[in-house]
Amino acid sequence: MDTLAQPLDSASGVDPVAPRPAPTVLPPIPRTVAGTGLPFLFLVELAVKTLFLGGLLRMTELAGRMKLSVSVIDPVLSYLRAERLCETSRAGGATGTDADVCYRLTDLGRARGAEYLARCGYTGAAPVTLESYSAAIAARSVITMRIARETVQASFKDIVVAPGILDQLGVGMNSGRAMFIHGPAGSGKTFLSERLAHLLQGEVAVPHAIYVGGEVVQVFDPVVHEVRSHDAGGEAPFRRPDGDARWVSCRRPAVLTGGELSLDMLDLKFDHTTRYYQAPPHLKANNGIFIIDDLGRQRCSPEDLLNRWIVPMDRRIDFLGLHTGYKFEVPFDVIVIFSSNLPPEELGDGAFLRRIGYKIHIGALTESDYRRIFMAACADFGIAWESEAFDWLLRERHLREERPLLACYPRDLLSQVRDRAAYEGVAPALTPEALDWAWNNFFTGHQVHGAGAYLQR
Repeated sequence: MDTLAQPLDSASGVDPVAPRPAPTVLPPIPRTVAGTGLPFLFLVELAVKTLFLGGLLRMTELAGRMKLSVSVIDPVLSYLRAERLCETSRAGGATGTDADVCYRLTDLGRARGAEYLARCGYTGAAPVTLESYSAAIAARSVITMRIARETVQASFKDIVVAPGILDQLGVGMNSGRAMFIHGPAGSGKTFLSERLAHLLQGEVAVPHAIYVGGEVVQVFDPVVHEVRSHDAGGEAPFRRPDGDARWVSCRRPAVLTGGELSLDMLDLKFDHTTRYYQAPPHLKANNGIFIIDDLGRQRCSPEDLLNRWIVPMDRRIDFLGLHTGYKFEVPFDVIVIFSSNLPPEELGDGAFLRRIGYKIHIGALTESDYRRIFMAACADFGIAWESEAFDWLLRERHLREERPLLACYPRDLLSQVRDRAAYEGVAPALTPEALDWAWNNFFTGHQVHGAGAYLQR
């Protein structure tokens, strides 16, 4: 699995105070081979590979593994029997019922299965067509999602953030357009970007895989896609009331990438061992958000990376290609969130910046907000609050050294106070001396008098 795509707080990916959305209506269950949209011989190959790996299977078990109805599997098995690729036996003996009929490959079928697996190792849920995937993305487009101010405020109620910035973030999410969050390191850009995942509402249909150009592209990623708790999944045969089991009902996805991002990661990834494709992270993020953190630290230049997104952000489509040379269009239904220490004017020209709807600056905190964060951090670390020590820090360190009040500093400093206390075997205390030690250790690295090392003989 591509390690680029990472989940964002999957345990709380939806605002806990928001009402639970209605179940997603998945596409209807296909009852015929034509209804799947897939070539008959592709289904034959998939069934042979599934039997090759599964051994002896009932028809319902085979249907469950392929996520198709028995009415679709039946003609496929009839073809396999006619071609002498599979044979039947009764699990209950001669007196068993039709439900006890099991299928297994013949010697010819096993030889064919090994051939099919060598050509494409994909097994399991039958893929969906590119056309049905595009229609499903359009039906649940992220630009139709509406977020009220009350929802934003409730989701960020435990976060210290200026109301004006909170409104910008909420409106930006409502717009469906790209956002550029910028400011100095440590101001909380990444934290706020990830927190936007809490605002994603509703559920979407994610296919296990897509069939395009004769190839299979795996889309569903259990690390990225959070399955609805009431969607059993598994290998149960298609009886779910909410539709086609080739799709999984998931919460809107949120995918984070960082400095490891490179241009080739935004293309289809062909695995030469399994002989099928993995979807790139932005395809997995469709109907949700895609966060590019630390823009400017990637393996490619910011200009190249930003130019890669001009067409997708403008037309909401992207173009991908197979190793065969076949090119095809896919929906680009994501809210792209760029986070960077660099100001917007240093990252791209006007043509690109025009396509970013919202440019949000996250800077230093006010003294009152900084105090609130410091008090909350003290509570988390089990350190008693002392106003005098905090005032000393503001006056003697921040003000004297002209160090801005950034959101990361309270936890950074207090973690050092806690670590030192643990080393000395005492309870941590908020004192000017402890804060001074932490400050020098964290910011300046002042030399300790007499420091050095030697070998004692």
